[in-house]
Amino acid sequence: MDRQDMADLTAFVVVAEERNFTRAALKLGLSQSALSGIVRRLEERLGVRLLARTSRSVAPTEAGERLVQTLTPMLRELDQSFADLSEFRDRPAGTIRITSVEHAAKTIIRPTLTRLLTKYPDINVEVIVDYGLVDVVADRFDAGVRLGKQVAKDMIAVRMSPDVPMAIVGSPAYFEKHAVPENPEHLIDHRAINLRLPTTGVLNAWRLIDGGREVRVRVDGPLVFNTIELILDAAVDGLGLAYMPLDQVTEHIASGRLNRVLPDSTPPLPGYHLYYPSRRHASPAFSLFVDAVRYRA
Repeated sequence: MDRQDMADLTAFVVVAEERNFTRAALKLGLSQSALSGIVRRLEERLGVRLLARTSRSVAPTEAGERLVQTLTPMLRELDQSFADLSEFRDRPAGTIRITSVEHAAKTIIRPTLTRLLTKYPDINVEVIVDYGLVDVVADRFDAGVRLGKQVAKDMIAVRMSPDVPMAIVGSPAYFEKHAVPENPEHLIDHRAINLRLPTTGVLNAWRLIDGGREVRVRVDGPLVFNTIELILDAAVDGLGLAYMPLDQVTEHIASGRLNRVLPDSTPPLPGYHLYYPSRRHASPAFSLFVDAVRYRA
């Protein structure tokens, strides 16, 4: 196999993964027409059709899917080999891809990157915010960030934070129209601003303490978002109650823009953990990142 074959096969895998020539071309830094020509040339050389194309979609054929399954592990090993070469550089370098929920990305990862990248400017970090339970291996991430109880058993988990205090809040304007709830059962009479979880498609349940036991409560409401920033804005506007990390609403509570309710019924959530495959060989750049986000009580 010559170098051109390797480049063409890599381009094909990206198209197969993205299932879209436009996105794949952007990812590879090529024009769409050039990428289409690469795949067509590869198909002619192999004598089989690798992609089924329609006006709206692109998907691997049976032969293409088999080739993707063969090539993907090889390309991952090649990427890791290049990353390993950074050990021989004077300064750690390389790209780290992280999937994280929004709150952890905002409060832990972003401040950490300010310090890390200032000291090690040759390290590149890509952070993708996603509330789904991402398969970091299949989606080619180096690591993921989730709450402690959501980390798979076959992963190495590094604690990144203490437990996360939560709060239920509403604006003074909202409570002019609705009685302040005195226990979790009263939430049935309230309107919530909810968070949609992408993996399951269900609304995020509120973890509460009721009668000494933990329960998960779903409160109906007029609004659903997939970002806590929008949920917070809607709560300040008086559109419903919000279930939020306490640190995101503390200033609003202090200023009187929001009122906290049911504090004794709102337990903290398990702290955030960084998780990654146990078989992953840690490059110097990744090791520095892990050490930088590690929680130290």
